[in-house]
Amino acid sequence: MKRHTWIFAAILMLLPGAGTAQSIVTYHNSLTRHGHYTVPNLTLQAAGAMHLDPHFRTRIEGHIYAQPLYWRPDGKTPGRIIVATESNTVYALDAATGATIWKTKLAHPVSLSQLPCGNIDPDGITGTPVIDDSAGVLYLDALGQRKAGPRHLLYALSLSDGSILPNWPIDVQEELDKRGVTFSSSTQGERSALLLFNGNLYVNYGGNWGDCGSYNGTVIQLQVTPPRIVAHWATRANGGGIWAQGGMAGDGQSLYLTTGNTFGASSWSDGEAIVRLKPGLKHSEDSRDYFTPSNWKTLDNEDLDLGGTEALPLDVAVSGAKPAKRVIAFGKDGNAYLADRTNLGGVGGQIAIKAVSTGSIITAPAVLQTPSQTMVAFTSSGGSGCSGSNITMLNIAASGSSPIGVAWCAPFNGRGAPIFTTTADDANPIVWIVGAEGDNLLHGFDASSGKAVFTGGGVQMSGLHHFVTILVAGQHLYVAADSRVYAFAF
Repeated sequence: MKRHTWIFAAILMLLPGAGTAQSIVTYHNSLTRHGHYTVPNLTLQAAGAMHLDPHFRTRIEGHIYAQPLYWRPDGKTPGRIIVATESNTVYALDAATGATIWKTKLAHPVSLSQLPCGNIDPDGITGTPVIDDSAGVLYLDALGQRKAGPRHLLYALSLSDGSILPNWPIDVQEELDKRGVTFSSSTQGERSALLLFNGNLYVNYGGNWGDCGSYNGTVIQLQVTPPRIVAHWATRANGGGIWAQGGMAGDGQSLYLTTGNTFGASSWSDGEAIVRLKPGLKHSEDSRDYFTPSNWKTLDNEDLDLGGTEALPLDVAVSGAKPAKRVIAFGKDGNAYLADRTNLGGVGGQIAIKAVSTGSIITAPAVLQTPSQTMVAFTSSGGSGCSGSNITMLNIAASGSSPIGVAWCAPFNGRGAPIFTTTADDANPIVWIVGAEGDNLLHGFDASSGKAVFTGGGVQMSGLHHFVTILVAGQHLYVAADSRVYAFAF
């Protein structure tokens, strides 16, 4: 093998879900949040035979916004699909049949009438949970109704039977109050995925839809045994919410997040930014640890959050040299922002900004890295030669006058978040996406050309919510919707 080939192969083997035997423990299948799954037999030709599995049937209570996860206890077959709902109900489903193995009801969810603003009713579990595979534990944030009012509650559940582990849940507002930190569960929303990194649990918060009241983009770091908050980071100005579905992403050393617009900031105060954090969550004003566009104040005033999507670390191939360390994010202004991961550059310190959409980009992108190229897929509403609602593919270069290039775009009607599948050695690359709140169909595109390889198979799903993304496990693609999970096989 060539040097870059075996390096990327080694990285792939370290990612959760590489191959069919691994659990899928976190949003978009890895710390990097790239959304890449290896499926040995899912070729471009086989994709055309995708169909709804008639043997998989489910019955679930509640709306679903979070991505399902997959847990395979002790390598047993079949594994379990883990589903969390806005009704604060968590399910473990047989991955082959959809039968309920266990079901756990947590604190009563919060009705929209009990919140100052929002667009989810009831509001319960929105952000994707995370699994500690070796311990067999599921961690999640649930907005629950308590006597004192709504509270963000952090739970740890045993994956063997769904029981709540001792000393959980943790009342986030109560624990931060003990640290002298102001935090209101009524105005702080949690729609980002949770993350486990180096034995610590990370949870991110923004606001509620409508930007009501006072809130800050907030990250908490918890040790899990015994459970307690050990560190905290927040934007210095009001606002600056962490909205992205993927929350934080990591490169193995640091964590990266994006923030939205702040309110009333006369000087830059952590909003509209890509921010690098390390365990301990120390606040840094070093320009190497953050990037914000030079027009951050305009973005603030016009509610054009840079933080529409998570900041994704990229290792862009360089011939005969080490990969270039980059990070990319997309904004509600329709721009793609590319920065140097070793030195984010501070105010206006980007490598490139490129207009890639005529409308807001607010759904999670996906990344496919090979020994020769880095490809990024996202949903768009036109721009860079693309018209109408579409899925767009970018090529990212390590250097040159145009480090962000548009490879292709294809018509697409919906708001889902894409993923990639490949067979071994990155062959047969396919972009999969669901037309949530559009045509409600499952779509597959050849990642190399944009040619459609699957157009729904006549299965129009119902109960899909915007930002829905796909779980890939074994020989199935799973899509979570209100009251059920769809399982597609090939």
